[in-house]
Formats: sequence, C-alpha cells, structure tokens
Amino acid sequence: MFARLRDDINSIIERDPAARNGWEVLTCYPGLHAIIVHRWAHWCWHHQMKWLGRFLSYLARAVTGIEIHPGATIGRRVFIDHGFGVVIGETAEVGDDCTIYQGVTLGGTTLHTGTKRHPTLARGVIVGAGAKVLGGFTVGEYAKVGSNAVLLKPVPPGGTAVGNPAHIVQKDHARATPTERLFAAYGVTPNGDDPLSKALHGLINHAVTQEQQMERIIATLKAAGLHCEDIEPCDKFDPAQLNKLVD
Repeated sequence: MFARLRDDINSIIERDPAARNGWEVLTCYPGLHAIIVHRWAHWCWHHQMKWLGRFLSYLARAVTGIEIHPGATIGRRVFIDHGFGVVIGETAEVGDDCTIYQGVTLGGTTLHTGTKRHPTLARGVIVGAGAKVLGGFTVGEYAKVGSNAVLLKPVPPGGTAVGNPAHIVQKDHARATPTERLFAAYGVTPNGDDPLSKALHGLINHAVTQEQQMERIIATLKAAGLHCEDIEPCDKFDPAQLNKLVD
C-alpha cells in the first residue's frame, strides 16, 4: 500500500509544477485523497460490503468534490488534478498514468445494469477540464481528450479528440518521446492538429500558389508582347496574417 502511495505522490510531483514536496501533496491534494479512499471503497465493493463501499465513496465526495463509484477500476499513478466536479461511473476503467482534470465526467449512455456502460481509459490518457467521455468504448494509450470535448466514440492510441461532438485527430504516437506521450497539460493540442485548421491553412497556401502562377503567366505574356489590359489588378492578401488569424 505504501509503495503505491509513494508512486502516486511522485507522479503528481512530476506532472504538477505547483507541487513542492511529498508532504504537501499528501496533505493538500484532494485528487490523491479521493483515490486513496476509492481503493478502500473498491475493496469493500468486491468483498460483499457494497453499502460500506458506497458510503466511503459518499464521504470522499463530500470532502473532495470528486465522485468515484466504488465499482470503478483505477490504475496506478492516476492523477486527478484540482478534481472538483469529477465524476467516474461504476464500470469505468482508468489505466495507469492517466491524468484527469476538474469537471470531467466518465459517464454511461445506457441504463442496462450489468453491461459496460462507462468508458475505458488506457495507459497515459489525458482528459482535459470539463470534458465528457460518454459510453462503453476505449480511449487508446496516450490519447488526449481536449478541454470541454464531448466524446462519444473510441480514440485510437496517440490520438486527440477535440470539439463537441468530438472529432478525432490521429497523431504519430510511434515518434513521440516518452515525456510527450506521458503528459500534455489539460489535453491541449496545437491548432495544427485540428483538421479544420489544417484545411484553412491548406486553402491559404493554395491561394498563394495560384497567385504566384498567375503573376508568372502575366509576366510571360507581357514578355511575348501580349498585353492583357483587360485584367484588372487585385489587392494582394497577406498569407502570414491570414495564417495567424487561423491559429
């Protein structure tokens, strides 16, 4: 038990620059307290003491503002940062080294008892503040769910889900460094990973290429003695400024 607690504290210090030392983490981090109590509640839940498990879960929610059903499975070194308003359902599974921020819901979309109603987070998943992950699907290893996303479908390993409803961005997980795979605060992803942003940048670059081609064509015609007087000059746009607006 103490080895797991030591792992939890060290992982929080690694991922939270505000954490100054182990004593501060042990005494002042409600996410850690919620997970410690959940381990007791989870043990009771699976040893025919379900009411006691639910009561321990209730006490943890009252003290920390984090609600974890005693039936949920929580892995090692899971970090619930800030944590207020986090809800983790009965059949949810949270893998090792996951990070969950405040206001996150790992919820179910069916009322059928005995079925896998809640999501599974594989190893190293990051779920940003306010995100809702709803359904009995799997979020792959080291994937990220952006803040305030509403995720209703699986995410491949190393992918990023953003938006409402969330759409998936596939990233090159194989080339990521261990540090990059482990942590990205709040599941934040650069706009370059967003398909809409990529499409807009592509259109801007395509327009620049077309403008350059037209200028070369006109210059060639003039060099050949063909003056295109009917072509009215148009204002040139600034691609750098437009790309900046998209970002």
